[in-house]
Amino acid sequence: MTSTFILVLIAAYFGVLFLTSYFTGKGDSNEDFFRANKSAPWYLVAFGMVGASLSGITFISVPGWVETKSFSYLQMVMGFVVGYFIIARVLLPLYYKMNLTSIYTYLEERFGKTSHKTGAVLFLVARIAGASLRLFLVATVLQLLVFDELGVHFIVTVSITILLIWIYTFKGGIKTIIWTDTLQTAFMLIALAISGYLITKNLNISFGEMISTVKNSEYSQVFFFDDFNAGNYFWKQFLAGIFIAISMTGLDQGMMQKNLSVTTLKDSQKNMYWFSISLLFVNLLFLGLGVLLLKYADNNSIDLKALNIKGDAIFPHIAVKTQLGVTAAVFFVLGLIAAAYSSADSSMTAITTSFSIDILGIDKKYTEEKQKRIRKIVHIGISILFIFVLIFYNKVITDRSIIDSIFKFAGYTYGPLLGLFIFGLYTKYRIKDKWVPIIIILSPVLTYFISTIPLRLEWKYQFSFELLLVNASLTFIGLLLIRDRKAQEVKVENIL
Repeated sequence: MTSTFILVLIAAYFGVLFLTSYFTGKGDSNEDFFRANKSAPWYLVAFGMVGASLSGITFISVPGWVETKSFSYLQMVMGFVVGYFIIARVLLPLYYKMNLTSIYTYLEERFGKTSHKTGAVLFLVARIAGASLRLFLVATVLQLLVFDELGVHFIVTVSITILLIWIYTFKGGIKTIIWTDTLQTAFMLIALAISGYLITKNLNISFGEMISTVKNSEYSQVFFFDDFNAGNYFWKQFLAGIFIAISMTGLDQGMMQKNLSVTTLKDSQKNMYWFSISLLFVNLLFLGLGVLLLKYADNNSIDLKALNIKGDAIFPHIAVKTQLGVTAAVFFVLGLIAAAYSSADSSMTAITTSFSIDILGIDKKYTEEKQKRIRKIVHIGISILFIFVLIFYNKVITDRSIIDSIFKFAGYTYGPLLGLFIFGLYTKYRIKDKWVPIIIILSPVLTYFISTIPLRLEWKYQFSFELLLVNASLTFIGLLLIRDRKAQEVKVENIL
């Protein structure tokens, strides 16, 4: 497949998104941009959230993980499911009761303005870094497949990419994204199905034999109970999955903004239940695809090690650079683009929302028209910031297997948010609000120091994603230390 053909494919894809944006972005109010007038169909939100959660990380990295880590990732996904049910029963009722646009407004109600701003800044740092990493992964693949051959510099690639995302989100915001995410999830899942079908056809096996091939593969081990010290030990991954889901979905403005666009709490909870079940099934399919990719390489005498093809590079290489066929390459590129932009567009909108409301407080200071002008300026600024972050990543990142980096970074940024919300929901204490930033800075620093202890003392124990829990616990302890003993205790409702 030629570079020109891929460019035409990308142009056609964006044409569909622009058309969708035209019909869904006719309303230009802040209520449209931030909350879709609270009229989004729950089933569209649920389906679109699958794509937003998967992103390019799952599309590329999860099949690539199978080679070295088997199906161990499924242990964490099982934890995700439990975490999503907790979000539906604990956090969503709180958000709906307070009628929130930005979920971090809760922190001001519970603790004070400093806590509110601190929570918002944590989200902004986490989302900008995390969404940029996801987009960077896909941008580098497209750069290798298309733009290097055309002599287009990486800076030009990412600048045009961000500009295109800005164009189809700048008016409708979350109202548009709910529909574009639905399209992008569909493209991604179709690409997954087509890839699996073409590989099984090449292997000359039936659907039943394909399932047996995956099930009986040396890579299909799911549960790891043998070594508590190992990073893939079941209970470490499962518990981490629960709290990663709560943190990266339930405490993330981008994901919750979609849920809060649904009219009623009951429908929003229904969305979370169906989303969690769907996500488990889809991740299982991506892991199965990883087995089939390795089987395809073996049957077609493709020596991945000799070619230095590993991890994130396995799926792109087999789909585009081998004899699997033009159809496989076309749908891989479509799925890849969908995976990239379903995460990036919602992130830009969520960051714009949080910065406008939490940091600038436009909803409390200005008229509707001025709020709209400021929101649009912020949206442009966030887009430019994304470009600079992507260029920075291109300079400093050499390891392109990014899924580990995403979750580890989440442990340092979402951990303090998790600690803040747990303290607010399940204690009655007031705190000395002005001291919160110090606690939020010290907790990740101490977490990093703790993570180095096994290496320095030559222990066998390996810290993995449970660093999120360590960070949240340190934040909780820090908040206990700065509680205001003289202030009257608050009433904490039992939300469960």
